[in-house]
Amino acid sequence: MPTVRLLSDAELSPEAAAVFDDIRATRKTDYVNDFWRALANDPVTLKRTWESIRQVMGPGALDPLVKEMLYVAVSIAHGCEYCIASHTASARAKGMTAEQHMELLAVVGMAAETNRLATALQVPIDPKFREPA
Repeated sequence: MPTVRLLSDAELSPEAAAVFDDIRATRKTDYVNDFWRALANDPVTLKRTWESIRQVMGPGALDPLVKEMLYVAVSIAHGCEYCIASHTASARAKGMTAEQHMELLAVVGMAAETNRLATALQVPIDPKFREPA
C-alpha cells in the first residue's frame, strides 16, 4: 500500500507536469510509471531524481543493457521489489535473455554469499588489491 497518493496527470502541479513531459519525451512513451507518480507529490524531489536518473542511465561508457542489469543487481541487494520488477522489465526490453537473467541472479546470489563470508571471517584485503590501477 503506497504511503502517498499516486497522482494522475490531472492532479499534477505545473512543475511535476513538466517533468512528466520530459519523461515521456526521453523514453518515447506515453506511460509514466507509479514511481514517478508517487514522487510527483514533491515536485522538487521528482525533478532532482529524474534529472539524476536521466543522466546516470543515459548514454555513457556502459551499454544500456549493462546499466539495467546493474540496477537489477543493486535492487536485489537492497530488497526493492518495485525496482527489481521495473528494471527487469527494462532490461528485457533492452534485450536481456532468460539465460542472461538467470546468470545475473546467480552472480548476485554468489556475491551475496561471498560478501557475507568475507565479512564474517574478517578477511584482510590483499595489498595487491589496494594498488592503483
